Amino acid sequence: MAEKQCTLKEAVSVSGTGLHTGAQVTLTLNPAPENHGFKFKRVDLEEQLVIDAVAENVSYTERGTVLTKGEVKISTIEHCLSALTALGVDNCLIEVNGPEAPILDGSAKFYVEAINKAGIEEQATERKYFVVKEKMVFEVPEKGIKIIALPDDEFSCDVKISFDNSKVLANQYATLESLKDYEEEVSACRTFVFLHELEPLLKNNLIKGGDLDNAIIIVDHEVAQEEMDRLADLFNKPHMEVKPTGVLNNLELEFDNEPARHKLLDVIGDLALCGYPIKGRIIATRPGHMANVEFAKILRKEMKKRILKDDVPVYDPCKEPLFDINDIKKFLPHRPPFLLIDKVIEMGENHVVGIKNVTMNEPFFVGHFPEEPVMPAVLQLEAMAQMGGIYILNLVDEPELYSTYFIKIDNVKMRKKVVPGDTLIFKLELISPFRRGMANMKGTAYVGDTIVSEGEFMAQVVKNKTK
Repeated sequence: MAEKQCTLKEAVSVSGTGLHTGAQVTLTLNPAPENHGFKFKRVDLEEQLVIDAVAENVSYTERGTVLTKGEVKISTIEHCLSALTALGVDNCLIEVNGPEAPILDGSAKFYVEAINKAGIEEQATERKYFVVKEKMVFEVPEKGIKIIALPDDEFSCDVKISFDNSKVLANQYATLESLKDYEEEVSACRTFVFLHELEPLLKNNLIKGGDLDNAIIIVDHEVAQEEMDRLADLFNKPHMEVKPTGVLNNLELEFDNEPARHKLLDVIGDLALCGYPIKGRIIATRPGHMANVEFAKILRKEMKKRILKDDVPVYDPCKEPLFDINDIKKFLPHRPPFLLIDKVIEMGENHVVGIKNVTMNEPFFVGHFPEEPVMPAVLQLEAMAQMGGIYILNLVDEPELYSTYFIKIDNVKMRKKVVPGDTLIFKLELISPFRRGMANMKGTAYVGDTIVSEGEFMAQVVKNKTK
């Protein structure tokens, strides 16, 4: 049984401080229609701009993932997207009344609680996945960064982190075998930062909303208590000590490998920017927001290729055609050598598909590049026009009394040469409804799954003159 898309049953909000800006912000998760995906809306601005949560809209990945549209930005979106994705939400409008999502405790726990409070509602449309069909890799060898996707029946993820100069985080691993375990095993895992990074981050106008309670503070070098006290005062916090584990004693770790689990949380959130839930196993070594987003871009490019290929008509030469050449001759006045359609294999409410087998016996090969025969581009267009004519005449009563004349061709593109031995597949689709004897159609010619030519056609149906 096909899985259905899901949204929230009702709106729900979380409020807190923005990590980098220090602004007090409220983020509201709203139900959204089918095929909406994730979109962020800045409700504090007059224009209330909406930004699609897709990898192409990411402008910055230092210490968080930032979406940008024009001059408008929304930062630190990854924890929210991680929770939505892991809990099976497909469609959500995320309203924020500030420049970034609230950091909360540095994990996705409060987003998960909000989603559970709102409830999840199944929708009518089938869920679309990005299915990993073959090994896919993104790598930055000089930094030891590598993300691999492998085929699998559902989403799973392995993460390895390492910091060469750290005795505390030399190596850590985290594994999530199923998103069903996300809430219990990953959602409460907080972001982390090294103690020596705090002051430079503040000086660089970052972590203005930073709090020693919304991140794990890792101390991997010996620090004098006097320096510890100074940093605590900088954050207006009580003086603290370092645990033997190399973590400040202001909080307890959820798991021994909580930093690695948080990186896994980030991977899920950033990969949501590919636009679809993923079926596949992700293996990430030293991942970060930059690498995650670049990998999401790779997934999106592959998805777009697949969508284009999904539009390619399937030609089964063993299947009985809808119209053979004798049927076609009843519709079209053309005769060899200008009858350029061999059979019609499919016809729908708004489209038609037909075939032209290109052989060396075509008369135009005698004079058109005879030493390296190429089918003339204009004849490909003529064949598409004839295909469209067959379709249009099927829309009128007594089609034998009418002829179709194409009066305009726009946006023509010739992408690849057609040679003897090729089988041309023509697909003509209505751009607008057929009215008053006029039709606008988009024509595409394929060889295999490759587009070789395309164009837009305007045609008029005219009644034949009678004797």
